[in-house]
Amino acid sequence: MSLAYPLQSSAARHARETCADAIERLGLRMSFAKDEEIYAQDEEADLIYRVVSGVVRTSRLMSDGRRQVGDFYYPGDIFGLEPGDEHRYSAEALSDCVVLVLKQSALRTQSDDEALARVIWEATARELERAQEHVMLLGRKSAFEKVASFLSDITRRGQGHDGDLPMSRQDIADYLGLTIETVSRTISKLQSAAIIEFEGCRHFRVRNDAALARLAE
Repeated sequence: MSLAYPLQSSAARHARETCADAIERLGLRMSFAKDEEIYAQDEEADLIYRVVSGVVRTSRLMSDGRRQVGDFYYPGDIFGLEPGDEHRYSAEALSDCVVLVLKQSALRTQSDDEALARVIWEATARELERAQEHVMLLGRKSAFEKVASFLSDITRRGQGHDGDLPMSRQDIADYLGLTIETVSRTISKLQSAAIIEFEGCRHFRVRNDAALARLAE
């Protein structure tokens, strides 16, 4: 899950906007329907992607049939960056998505484009932070802390105290390294404790910010 970043200066925001313009200029817009595969696990990693609208999930299928969800990407996020020549995870659209697709070869021909170089560097740094945070989440936190951290991060992407879950409970379980029963039971306990309140199965509201923050630490 993406981390919360401090407020940027106007110069930094301008640089990020310029970076986005660079990808917009060079990338090809593609639409993907809900549940449609964007790229496959072990497929050649010759493209990088930026979410324009919708939400994207990355996941890896283990040899024993288990699945590990890698991350969730929202509008503005770049995904598909790999240290090697192949994608370690597959990517699927969690909702109807529009994605900007950019060839690696286009990056090489634009190597003198400072804006483009900046956005790729920032995306690579964020991927490293995501991986480090995910390792700590999986290895050091209890089920309550994992679910609280996940919901807290979702609200940071939304507005105020509200959060939307385009992913399923199974997706959440596979991301957090829990069973779907544990995720559902933990969410029910958070509701019973008046920390969160669900309005339907996909939308929730935080009722006690301090309690959720303590659990998410």
